[in-house]
Amino acid sequence: MAGAVEGKEGPGGRLREIEHRAPVGRQRLQRLRAGPGFRQGPDVSRHAAQTVEHRPVELPGIDDVKQPAIPHSAAIIVEWRRGVAPSDTGGKLFAAMPTNVTQEYKKAEQAFREAREPQDRLRCLREMLRLIPKHKGTEHVQADIKTRIKQLTTELSRPRKGGARSGPAHAVRREGAAQVALLGAPNAGKSQLHSALTGSQSTVGAWPHTTETPIPGMAPYHDIHFQLVDLPPVAVERTQPWLATALQPADGALLVVDIASPDCADEIGVVLDKMAEKRVTFVPQWPGLPDPRKRRRKKRRTRKQETFEDLFRIRLPALLVANKTDLGDYEDRLDTLSGKLGFPAVAVSAETGENLDAVPEFLFRGLGVVRAYTKTPGKPPDLGRPFTLRHGATVSELASLVHKDIAGSLRFARIWGEKVYDGQQVSPRHLIHDGDILELHHR
Repeated sequence: MAGAVEGKEGPGGRLREIEHRAPVGRQRLQRLRAGPGFRQGPDVSRHAAQTVEHRPVELPGIDDVKQPAIPHSAAIIVEWRRGVAPSDTGGKLFAAMPTNVTQEYKKAEQAFREAREPQDRLRCLREMLRLIPKHKGTEHVQADIKTRIKQLTTELSRPRKGGARSGPAHAVRREGAAQVALLGAPNAGKSQLHSALTGSQSTVGAWPHTTETPIPGMAPYHDIHFQLVDLPPVAVERTQPWLATALQPADGALLVVDIASPDCADEIGVVLDKMAEKRVTFVPQWPGLPDPRKRRRKKRRTRKQETFEDLFRIRLPALLVANKTDLGDYEDRLDTLSGKLGFPAVAVSAETGENLDAVPEFLFRGLGVVRAYTKTPGKPPDLGRPFTLRHGATVSELASLVHKDIAGSLRFARIWGEKVYDGQQVSPRHLIHDGDILELHHR
């Protein structure tokens, strides 16, 4: 290169250099050289400044955006950023920008992440579009929100009965205490495990790709049920393009692996990589279980810059299910695989039924499911079908599940349980624990 502008550490942070070269005039070059914290390098010739060359520049963190061709010349545009060294970026363009969102927008975004029904998601998206700041840092997010609003509007406008359909529905309506998806490589035994847990009629065969559409089933656990959805396998040569859509209503995932296969590590790696390409991330932290990393994490008061890079990325807690334990020794292989991936793991055999009860038991604890029973004044409680909530739910949330009119006029509740005395009067903000019996009183 004919010339360069070198930098050194200045106030407020270290220098980051971005090779975003563009045709600039002599005055612009002089201002670059004269900036604070810089020292001038070899002179940049006028001919080099006029030479324009086009080449694509990588945009890290944005997989779905086509990389544009940016003019490239002998000038270097230098950007400051606190705590980032020039070697940290590798000469790549930093695409994230400050968003400066309001608290109202954050609440709408959190409501969108928690919404499961298409109508609720559409309402949250419209609210997000109304509240999002309108500036260059959010342009791509606004476009993404508008695209998803259009998709949901089209989906909801289709006739529910009698109308022509282009194919089967890919997203299964959520039922039961929670919805959990089964994912895995071909011949991992997903369908056999799904059939053993739910009693469904999933097609089980020795050939790959026996599952072509989402197949729901209900797995019982005490007096509640978990909805397990068997999804098509994930492989390098063939992966269904709508898998991310099927995972939107899910509360968690079971990563099924054939622990008897010597290539099980590579197979589950393909599953994780393929789903990451579809903006789906599996995490080992379950909401109902303590996170051991939080004990070692120090509180920092530094303000973190907010970006919209992963706004619509799906994050699901995952459980590693080692299937086919009846085919041989698996302990060492499972310990290595679980330690490498970091996911909690259970070992089962769908063929013999060994340790199948561990799956719904883990889901109950991992998702933090809380069962609540209701009663009418002067009558015994209904212990047949409990309402299911999450750890930290309140009496007001239970009233919303019973009826929206009761939730709006709720005054107080009487509660029976282990952590209260019988018939204790509590406010709508009182936290519910598993097994509590409540008597709701409203206006």
